[in-house]
Amino acid sequence: MNYGLLGKKLGHSYSSEIHSSLGKYPYSLIELDDEGFSSFLKRKDFKGINITIPYKEKVMEYLNFISPEVKEIRACNTVVNREGILYGYNTDTLGLQALIERFNIEIKDKTILILGTGGTSKTISYTVKKLGAKNIYFASRLKKENTYTYDELDSIAPEIEIIFNSTPVGMFPNNEGELIHLDKFTSLKGVIDVIYNPIKTNLVNRALSKGVKAVGGLYMLVAQAFYAIEKFLDVKLDEKLIEEEYQRILKEKQNVVLIGMPSSGKTTIGEALSKSIKKEFIDLDQLFAQRYELHPGDYISKYGESNFREKESILIKEVSRLNNRIISTGGGVILREENILNLKQNGKLYFLDRSLQNLIPTSSRPLSSSREELKKRYEERYNLYVKASDVIIDGNRDVEEIVKKIKEDI
Repeated sequence: MNYGLLGKKLGHSYSSEIHSSLGKYPYSLIELDDEGFSSFLKRKDFKGINITIPYKEKVMEYLNFISPEVKEIRACNTVVNREGILYGYNTDTLGLQALIERFNIEIKDKTILILGTGGTSKTISYTVKKLGAKNIYFASRLKKENTYTYDELDSIAPEIEIIFNSTPVGMFPNNEGELIHLDKFTSLKGVIDVIYNPIKTNLVNRALSKGVKAVGGLYMLVAQAFYAIEKFLDVKLDEKLIEEEYQRILKEKQNVVLIGMPSSGKTTIGEALSKSIKKEFIDLDQLFAQRYELHPGDYISKYGESNFREKESILIKEVSRLNNRIISTGGGVILREENILNLKQNGKLYFLDRSLQNLIPTSSRPLSSSREELKKRYEERYNLYVKASDVIIDGNRDVEEIVKKIKEDI
């Protein structure tokens, strides 16, 4: 093996495709337990490897040379084998700094909270110190020296301005995990979660919903890979490639989620868009019918709306973990906050805003089977659609125009 990534669980990783794209070489994902990790490093049968959770600190005992930043951070994510001599570097700090600069998150003179105390938290601490942070606090599940437990954060919450998450909480496949609630962080100006799968964790989405600048770790992943490739190949690459690769991965991975009233054209638009941009189409109403052997309207008539919403939310949670899909939702998905959080993890939400006079009541939809019921639903839900959406699309145009508008945004 020439190049690859070592870790314990790598099913969530995008590293192989990034390295193959930027480095133009095969890149392996190698899942190893502690014993296997030790044996692999001792054999030195590689040219360059990246290291991820939980081995960024453990790898240092096998290195012959460590760079100054690794020495200070005490965590290594990039190892280069030069004629049997193992050199250790930390390109995570370069990737994190690139992300901070790319998304204009001001660190200088700010009070920082870092969730977690592992190798990645040390990288964050090193980076924000270098960028001039005023105060740095750490939080952990367990009580440690110079660390707050999550239950103790209330005492410092009002002074925290930037939060970093360095833990795997919220990472695929356990996307629903959350460590903290943001309500008491009244001075919050930014949130960075180093997790990149999902694209936006619940922590990021909750911050965004409060008007706080927030971003996940995908750009950092691409940037640190870029700098690791420079180490592996001993070359200097054009940094414009970072943005190009980030946009490529984002476009490929992000779901297109269509929300809107019943009869607003979500299925028709979704099918047309799927053919045009070659993303798989999922109609949640059809998926529901396949799973429960009843169309949503019939299910509501037989078992009630509350029961239906529970089942619908389960499906949304499953579908939201997928990538590169076009998802047409039922009209009532915006009635539950958990649905919006889940759909936004890997998706961008497009509200097909069709005027009430152009919506059609149908007997197959018991909640909007008459003009009066449809008007009631429209008035109840319109502001919820607007609030949930990332982009509002005029749904009164013809199919070709709507598809064109969504493609332009993508």
